[in-house]
Amino acid sequence: MNLKKLLSSIKVPLWSIIVPIVALLLIFFKSSLPNTVFTDILLGVFLIGSVLSAVHQAETVAHRVGEPYGTIILALAITVIEVSLIVSIMLSEGNDEPSFLARDTVFAAIMIILTGIMGICFWVGGYHHKEQNFIKQGVSTGLITLIAISTLTLILPNYTTSQPGNSYTNNQLVFVAIVSLILYAGFLAVQTVRHRNYFVAEEDNTNNNHENQDNDNHHEAVNIPTTIVAFIVLIIALVSVVLLSKKLSPVIESAVVDAGAPISLVGIIIAGVILLPEGLAAYKAAKRNQLQTSLNLAIGSALASIGLTIPAVAIVAYISGMTVALGIDAKSTLLLITSLATVYISISSGRTNIQHGIVLLVLFATYLFTTIAP
Repeated sequence: MNLKKLLSSIKVPLWSIIVPIVALLLIFFKSSLPNTVFTDILLGVFLIGSVLSAVHQAETVAHRVGEPYGTIILALAITVIEVSLIVSIMLSEGNDEPSFLARDTVFAAIMIILTGIMGICFWVGGYHHKEQNFIKQGVSTGLITLIAISTLTLILPNYTTSQPGNSYTNNQLVFVAIVSLILYAGFLAVQTVRHRNYFVAEEDNTNNNHENQDNDNHHEAVNIPTTIVAFIVLIIALVSVVLLSKKLSPVIESAVVDAGAPISLVGIIIAGVILLPEGLAAYKAAKRNQLQTSLNLAIGSALASIGLTIPAVAIVAYISGMTVALGIDAKSTLLLITSLATVYISISSGRTNIQHGIVLLVLFATYLFTTIAP
């Protein structure tokens, strides 16, 4: 009777549990499936389904733990799995040539988050609500941390002289890895302890329309069993997203090559798929006039992407003797600096409008276009 009562208290949609589990089974039995276009389409469908499941579970957990912890959980979960994927691929590479995987993945993630995800959030927020407010101190704290950590990891390697090219020496890489951890740990301490109020928007939605109120009706308290199940399914869904992305990457690579596009576009596509759960969650929050949540998720994800990836890469490089190229080229440096400056100016007043989103989306389109047509 108690078990029946416990099961009835779990309010997680059945589809959101079945889809990622079936996706994992498809990955496990992929070798026995026919190598056809239909199989690739089937994997793609379950990839999107796993993304939607991850978004739903993340929102459920976020409602239970509150902000900013909910966004931190999603950002860390995705980044840890992303780091595992990068490290596993790096270990399968040879040591003859420098590895560009970490650089390309981190840079793609930052540009997608800064110009793509934040651009969409500013645009949809401005379209539905004209202007949106947020706490400037929290966003600026995250952004200055992102400026420092991205400069140290992606730009500075081009100007050090101990080793030619765009790579750090092992000692320099270890130093930058430690600095990245310090910066990210400091940001988390400020976000969760020292100045938590900077990242929690005031619940003053008296001007929201009835549509927003209807969308928020499901924000009722989530019980502990539901939270536990949602968190477990969230991890399963994220693992499914990453593994399916890895399985489909050769198909995507072939399509990119056949289309005559640069191979670097594959990294952008994979990063975009992995970041879909964060992007959809941020979009839905902005549409509900909760831009603070969107910004917490976007900037926190970018910081986690660098703060966890670089130390992991440094450990792999130090142990294996692999050379890791981190410095981005001049074109990418210009785009990164322009994007960081645009976001910084956009948040300087503590209010955003639709034009901020349009500018960022144009920068995102420019980033994609210049990748395809360098």
